Amino acid sequence: MKINIIGRQLNVYDDTKEMIIEKLSKLDKYFGEEGSATVTLTHKRNLATLEVTIKASNTLFRSEVDADSFRDALDKSIDNIERQIRKNKTRLRKKLREGVILDSDIAAASLEPQEEPESNDIIIRTKRFEYTPMSPEEAIMQMNLIGHTFFVFNDAVTGKTCVVYTRKDGNYGLIEPEN
Repeated sequence: MKINIIGRQLNVYDDTKEMIIEKLSKLDKYFGEEGSATVTLTHKRNLATLEVTIKASNTLFRSEVDADSFRDALDKSIDNIERQIRKNKTRLRKKLREGVILDSDIAAASLEPQEEPESNDIIIRTKRFEYTPMSPEEAIMQMNLIGHTFFVFNDAVTGKTCVVYTRKDGNYGLIEPEN
């Protein structure tokens, strides 16, 4: 797995990089060489915040954890991602059989934040991503894997851009354009 390590307003030392690479290599059994991971380290309110985003073709796994140290945060993040894999094992196995999850030719959604200059405008942060056609069920799984309350996707049947979201009652909603 390819690993990209980013330190936000801090230097990431070689021993920390080696620890991250060693611990993330534990996940190679799920993703092999096709997966790529982005690890972002920051300090917020005297807490070590570690965000791990793993992309394997059309599937994203994401975990963001606050802890006293980056080592603890990394351990918790890896546990979270393994829990996501176990929870969605049947769906992921089906995608694996279809050749989707490890197909490197399919572009994965990239949730790398694009830094915007600070101003008094309403937009705080802009995210750009590529999306591939999928069913609403796959979009719901993807939304749950990255831990968001909504997910924008291209419907494989209609070809329209749609949004799935989590409703207050715990169910899911789908927004489709009319025209």
